This record gives sequence, C-alpha cells and structure tokens, in this order.
Amino acid sequence: MARRGAHRGAVRGQFRGGRENNILHGDRASEAFLSDVLGAQPWAGQRHANVESMFEYGSRAGFWRLWRMFTERRMPATVFGVAMALKRNPDIVAAMQEAGWDIASHSLRWVEHKDMSEAEEREEIARAIAVHTEATGARPLGWYTGRTSINTLRLLMEAGGLRYLCDSYADDLPYWIKAAGTEPHLVIPYTLDANDMRFVNPQGFGGGDEFYTYLKDSFDVLYAEGATRPAMMSVGLHCRVVGRPGRAAALMRFLDYIGKHDHVWVPTRLAIAEHWHANMKHLAQDAFVIG
Repeated sequence: MARRGAHRGAVRGQFRGGRENNILHGDRASEAFLSDVLGAQPWAGQRHANVESMFEYGSRAGFWRLWRMFTERRMPATVFGVAMALKRNPDIVAAMQEAGWDIASHSLRWVEHKDMSEAEEREEIARAIAVHTEATGARPLGWYTGRTSINTLRLLMEAGGLRYLCDSYADDLPYWIKAAGTEPHLVIPYTLDANDMRFVNPQGFGGGDEFYTYLKDSFDVLYAEGATRPAMMSVGLHCRVVGRPGRAAALMRFLDYIGKHDHVWVPTRLAIAEHWHANMKHLAQDAFVIG
C-alpha cells in the first residue's frame, strides 16, 4: 500500500492448493512446510492426511473468504499461483480474473529448486510458463519461486517475457538487476516479516492482534516516510493460513485501517511494475549484476 505520488505497495497472496508435495504427484514425501501441523516432517513414501486437508481448506474456504474481503473493499491483489494448482482449480482462476487480480507465477510445483541442475530448473520454468498460460489464458508477467536455487533469477531473466521478479527481500523499493547476456529486469522485493506465515513459524504471531499490530506499525512508519521519499509495503498472505476466521478478522481490521488514510494506493504488483517501467527505467543503467 502506498501514498500516491510518494509511495506504493501491494497485497500479495499465494495459491498452492493442489500442488504441494504429495506422493500422488510423484514427489518423494508428503508436504511439511507452512501448515498448522506444527513441527510436521516430510513422510517419505507416505501421504499426510492432516496436512493435505489443511491445504484443501485454502481452496475450499480460505480463498473465498479473502476474495470476498478484497472485492468488497475494491482492493486488488497479486496472486502467486503455482501453475499445477491453477490448472486444478479453474473456478478459482475465474474468480481471480473476475476481480481483475494480477496472477503471477509461483513456478510449476511448490518444490525445492536448490537441488535441481540448471537444465532441470530451466525445464521447470518453461513448463510452468506453458501450464500457467493454459490455465489462465495468458503468459505470466511476474514471478516468485520462493524455494529458489542460486540460479533462479538468472534463469528467469534468460527465459524472458517477465515484467517483474520477486525472489528477493533486499530492499524496501523495486530495483533493477541484470545478468550476462540479459537486459535489466525489475525486482519487486517480497516480504517474510509482514507475512501470515509467521502464524505457523516459531517466534511468530500468537494471534490476530499481534499480526494486526505488526502490519499497522509497518504501515505507519512507511506512511510517515512517504511524506518525503517513496516507500512500499508488501503483505504476504496464504489462503489456508490467514483465510481462517480468527486470522482473517485481523487482516480485515488492517485493510480498513489503511483505507482511512489519504493518498494510499493499493495496487497489484503488475501495476507497480508498469509504473516503474514507465517512470524509473533510467535507473536500469545502474542495474546490479548478479552471478
């Protein structure tokens, strides 16, 4: 969220329901990351019914609660959609498109890329683009892998066609990067602190009041700074996490809080990217070179 003319921001949700780790999909073990089964471990060669049902909650109930929350307030969002999950949930894709949301790629599957060879990861990216295009009717223009390798950003730049990348936490504002043989690409940093994942992480949010306070404090600092300099705030959301009623209440309070402030812009990440390309492209001449 942002002060128009001074700063900008984005609310961003992740949709993975249907493509978390699962032996039914050929994965070696069950999913263990980011669920309310605290301390869950991957079960090699086995399914984890409780974890599967929690991811299912995201697509059955959590997504629709968030969809209503944002559409009723006429606030757009960017969704990081795992390509295989988008393919398996056409009704949800249709709802995102009805709301005018930006659907960025969250890769083909929600799996680790760190152990992939360059050739394997390049193929994973190509397949993700193809499946995303089939599921949504359009090529992705933004990308967040999350479970990256050291090669991910370079391979995405080599793939081309992307208006923004998000696999970074390195700044409060968008910035430009490039690699050998590529044009500068825009990075819109993501956040793991103003993120509902901390409800299910150690030393995270114990309840909705802590989540709301952290988001409000972050916004207040950036809003004050926005009087003299650009500022951007991202909020990370997951349908199966903040989509639960007791957590959704805190998010609603925060959205209503920022809605009471003047000159606040709640755009999609694609809208931020288009603004940056139109007005800040001169900064690309000093793009940081990644290895």
